Formats: sequence, structure tokens, C-alpha cells
Amino acid sequence: MEDLLKGKGYKITGARLAILDVFSKAKLPLRGEDVYKELKRDKNNRVINEATVYRTLTSFAEGHILKRIDFRKGSAYFELALEHHHHIACIKCDTVEDFESKDVEKALGGIVRNSSQFINIQDHSLELFGFCKKCS
Repeated sequence: MEDLLKGKGYKITGARLAILDVFSKAKLPLRGEDVYKELKRDKNNRVINEATVYRTLTSFAEGHILKRIDFRKGSAYFELALEHHHHIACIKCDTVEDFESKDVEKALGGIVRNSSQFINIQDHSLELFGFCKKCS
């Protein structure tokens, strides 16, 4: 994680490394409060105040270390921006599944080719919402 911070021009601090460590162990996107609770639970970490967590999450999203995700739940979610993928989320429970689709990426290329105003797409996010098998 130190190389990631250095590569993006960030100063290496204990708080930043601790926050990245939480994300490296997470299987799902996290809210700021989830990160803060996890940091408080880990007795090896010194206590990092909540404002520092939120400032760091915002900074990491701006620096493309984290990706901000909108699951329409009133809070921003974040995950490491190491690999490109999309999400499908249950609108009844908190089930989230990652997915990759070459067809989606191909369709985006077609959208740009057919656009009269745009020549490329720099970034995109796709979250699909429905019911998981358990909730349907």
C-alpha cells in the first residue's frame, strides 16, 4: 500500500495506511462510518478521528485510489480502485455482487462512436438494482 500512496503522490502516514488496510481486507464497498468502526475495533491502530477518515476517503477518491459508489442509500460507499468492475445490488437487503461485462464495455464504445458531441469516455460507473434470489 505504501507504493500505491507514493505512486499517487501522497505522503505516507499511519492513518492513510490503516484506512487502506481496511479496504484491502474488505470484500464489499464500505461507507465512511464502516471504515471508522473497523479502525476503532482494531486494537493495533491508534484511534483515528472520524473527520480524518472522511477527509481521507474524499482525498483518495479524488486521487483515484478509491472509487466512490452510489448505492442510493444516502451514504457514499467506497472501494479500492484497483480493477474495473460494476455492481448489482439488492434493493431489499444489503447484498452486493461485483460483475464484469465485455458487452457493457463494447456498448460504451458504440455510444461514443455514435455521439455527435463526445470523442471518449474517461470514466464510468454502473450500478444495477434489483432483488437477490433470497429476497425475491
